[in-house]
Amino acid sequence: MARALYIHWPFCVSKCPYCDFNSHVREQVDHTVWRDALLADMRHEAALAGREKLRSIFFGGGTPSLMPPALVDTLLSEAEKLWGFEHDVEITLEANPSSVEAANFADIAAAGVNRVSLGMQSLRDESLQFLGRMHSADEGLKALQTAQNAFDRVSFDLIYALPGHDELTWDRELREALELGTGHLSVYQLTIEPNTRFATMVRRGEFTPLDDDEAADLFTLTGEVLSDAGLPAYEISNHARPGEESQHNLTYWRYQDYIGIGPGAHGRRCGFATTRHRKPENYLSAMSRNGSGLQQERALGVREQASEALLMGLRLGEGVNLSELSARFGLGVDALVNQDEITRYQKLEYLKRDGERIRVTMDGMIVLDALLAQIVADDLVAA
Repeated sequence: MARALYIHWPFCVSKCPYCDFNSHVREQVDHTVWRDALLADMRHEAALAGREKLRSIFFGGGTPSLMPPALVDTLLSEAEKLWGFEHDVEITLEANPSSVEAANFADIAAAGVNRVSLGMQSLRDESLQFLGRMHSADEGLKALQTAQNAFDRVSFDLIYALPGHDELTWDRELREALELGTGHLSVYQLTIEPNTRFATMVRRGEFTPLDDDEAADLFTLTGEVLSDAGLPAYEISNHARPGEESQHNLTYWRYQDYIGIGPGAHGRRCGFATTRHRKPENYLSAMSRNGSGLQQERALGVREQASEALLMGLRLGEGVNLSELSARFGLGVDALVNQDEITRYQKLEYLKRDGERIRVTMDGMIVLDALLAQIVADDLVAA
């Protein structure tokens, strides 16, 4: 049963020092080879996933805006032929705000993409240089304007809690971002991920990450400023005007089916977890051998599915309805959550409960990982 389709394009011009996504730098990319591989991978999934129409498609990466618009068009045409589209299908493509990629925005829109997510990351040149980005602040603003002229909906990303960030400078940058007029912002705290260049730099003492308490203050400030401006947090890092939420990402967080194709792509298809080979060359080899890029396809038990649904759903501002999850997975509410821990976190004002719906407050989001480990039932965590 297909609800959403994710297509991973793994190639980038350069590897950002904070990035632990499945992205690779290659001098040459044979687009014909990749077109044929992605089409075959899509057809493999279509044969297994059923014919339900797609409500969203997301081109992620890597840097999908490096894809030729003709390739985007071909992949969308095949997806529509295999599944069909809902009348209001959301089709998102991640893009870097360079002038070279912005020049393709009109053609990408003509291929059918109606939403773009721009990796702006900062409105400050010094921050962009620190983050290893290839564009300048001015180039980013020009690309944003080009995107707003080309696409129905535009979102962009910002990263905060950089070394030296304080509330005054971050507040100013947030308010400048709001003036740019998009209805969706993704705002991520800088985290030092293992096996990244930043992790090496921190280990060598080349810079010191922002203190956890200072970062938490910036998280709180972000929520207050954007909520007051009419873009509340509908997920821990994502803010939108009502009606402009990412429908594709809501598919993940509401634990609905999605198909993932391309190197490293994950999927949840009809009770199975699917994972593709990460390295582009290994992915292409698997395609040649097996007709798909699958590395692993694993049946998920009911308890594991329920655990994933809770862990994903509690990231959302709307939270989860325990009665609905109980009916969905055939498990009692007490088998889903630790009621005593929910009561304890309610008293701490980290959780709110309205009947059978529980949601994490903004204060609770700051300690989300620790909170989830306590409130999700022990049997589910071990599943």
